[in-house]
Amino acid sequence: MVVLATTDRLRRADRELLVLAGTLGETHVVVPDAPGDALLGELAAHGVGAVHAPEGGPGDRLTTPVVALAEAAARETGATALLLAATPEAKDVAARLGVRLGAGVVTDVVALDADLVATKSVLAGGWTTRCRATSPVLIATVRPNSVELPADPAAHAAAGAPGAGPAGAQRPRVRTHALEDTVPAARVVGRSALPASGRPALGEARVVVAGGRGTGGDFGPLEALADVLGGAIGASRAAVDAGWIGPEAQVGQTGRTVSPQLYVSCGISGAVQQRAGMQTAGTIVAVNKDEQAPVFEIADLGIVGDLQKVLPQAVEHLRALRG
Repeated sequence: MVVLATTDRLRRADRELLVLAGTLGETHVVVPDAPGDALLGELAAHGVGAVHAPEGGPGDRLTTPVVALAEAAARETGATALLLAATPEAKDVAARLGVRLGAGVVTDVVALDADLVATKSVLAGGWTTRCRATSPVLIATVRPNSVELPADPAAHAAAGAPGAGPAGAQRPRVRTHALEDTVPAARVVGRSALPASGRPALGEARVVVAGGRGTGGDFGPLEALADVLGGAIGASRAAVDAGWIGPEAQVGQTGRTVSPQLYVSCGISGAVQQRAGMQTAGTIVAVNKDEQAPVFEIADLGIVGDLQKVLPQAVEHLRALRG
């Protein structure tokens, strides 16, 4: 069973969860509100059998309605595995679900096999472990960019992917649940959207360009590199605390955890707090004037130099390669 946070079109992280769930058996999906036609069409392409939604909409309470809905759906279907994205909100839901279902919770999973053995990083990325829940039900939050996506989900289903339906399968049936959850919860009194940057979301980006104290507050060269690579902008806690960039960009032990295919560290020393949030990246490139910076210990490619000179040259070269 996959617990989604959207009723609109699927994000990459959502599709990764569905592909992973399809390797485990029949897939059911939990959504916070009545699903639209576009979403149902996408879910059909992934071989989803049923969608569980609340009667009366999501309401204005934080977290608990989704928890109650996922609990009801899991008990009704006898689900043995519940998958969520590795976001702070989803981890909150996973923890509450673990208590209600008596289930083991494994966070920041990067792989999950058919026997529900999960692979994850621990101790600030210093170790990779394989673990299994001893309870009948496993709840796992999965890091983005951990699952390879097929070019065409429908073709993937037609090829006989485990748990997936055939191409052109009917849309999943929608099952609504009447929820009476009286657990005390905070209520949402207002929402404000972040300004659109045109870049992918940090937690889902396949390329992240991150800056720290070494930027001196000038993220212009980083933004130029991120744009030419189609990536997102990240930052260390030092850059956020200095007020150079918003907290939504913070990567590290007290910020976001990211697993992009490419992580470019610019002017960041690479202390353990930062490494905890990005060490599972596929390829790490570090640019730093200090050749003794700890980040070079984990970098696949290290460049000792001034980022204000190195990054513009990289951007110019990348643009020339693209013609």
